[in-house]
Amino acid sequence: MLRVLVPAAVAMAICASQAAAQFSAIRDYEVTMDVGDEPGVVPDESYQLDEKWARRVVFYRTLEPVGTIIVETRERALYLVMPENRAMRYGIGVGRDGFRWKGQLKISRKAEWPDWRPPAEMIERQPYLPRFMAGGPGNPLGARALYLGGTVYRIHGTNQPHTIGQAVSSGCFRLVNNDVIDLYERVPVGTRVVVQP
Repeated sequence: MLRVLVPAAVAMAICASQAAAQFSAIRDYEVTMDVGDEPGVVPDESYQLDEKWARRVVFYRTLEPVGTIIVETRERALYLVMPENRAMRYGIGVGRDGFRWKGQLKISRKAEWPDWRPPAEMIERQPYLPRFMAGGPGNPLGARALYLGGTVYRIHGTNQPHTIGQAVSSGCFRLVNNDVIDLYERVPVGTRVVVQP
């Protein structure tokens, strides 16, 4: 058996490089983790939404009838069509690369402080997620949810208001809680939703 004596400084350097590699792997994991899914994080009520994403009535010309919701994914904006070429504009968070979609659906149901059950596809990608989370301030769906057809997609609130204006979700559209409550009160089940790229 051959024994090699390694000076203490060399041994410490080897340990330090192994620790750095482990830290780097952890850091890389944290960077690639979906920042949009942090169950249990209670939103900071003092957070001020950037004026760019603030809810407001805007001039908006469309052929869609009054009451239609139009999601402009590239703009990170959701419009509720109003009379006389106006719309209520809400800043939103959208699907990240690979999770954006377009189409037309209807709101199939509405829920206040909805429970969250991540779909199997999401759990497969993010196994650290809980299988169920009761509705409440720390729930990623936020204060309200508008379910889109029979899909897994929703227009919902968020427990992370700083993600508005970003592409972080798995295909859902998120609004700050005050905005999703406002939208929830304005639209009934059956409302047409047009999602544009």
